[in-house]
Amino acid sequence: MDIDIGINQADRKELAEGLSRVLADTYTLYLKTHNYHWNVTGPMFQTLHLMFENQYTELAAAVDDLAERIRSLGYPAPGTYKAYAELSTIKEEEGVPTAKEMIANLVAGQESVVKTARSLYPAVDKANDEATGDLLTQRIQLHEKTAWMLRSLLEE
Repeated sequence: MDIDIGINQADRKELAEGLSRVLADTYTLYLKTHNYHWNVTGPMFQTLHLMFENQYTELAAAVDDLAERIRSLGYPAPGTYKAYAELSTIKEEEGVPTAKEMIANLVAGQESVVKTARSLYPAVDKANDEATGDLLTQRIQLHEKTAWMLRSLLEE
């Protein structure tokens, strides 16, 4: 059945492709944060262990919202590690970083999601897609706040 939501097919495709990049960044950041939750050590273990758990739990919910928006636009949501590796701006690192390196890596990851999400606004404006714009605004606000909180842990 045709989709008739007031956004033409070409614009829906462009939006879905952009949201797929945000989804890939978000899922990759989820994996990284969960990994750090498991592997963090040091004097801030308890604080970081719990903080990372809160962050990966929020990211897990976010990937569902992003995938459902892509589906609402009429396109399949990417759902494989291979697809995420191809689409994500966030790269994995080898080994287990120190707690301080984990924090810095997560700041960079949060900021990467913000930049990817922000890059979609021209397509959102062109398509007059308030629903996608609202979702992106919520994601950007959360990622900017999380980056700020993580960044503050690195101050001397």
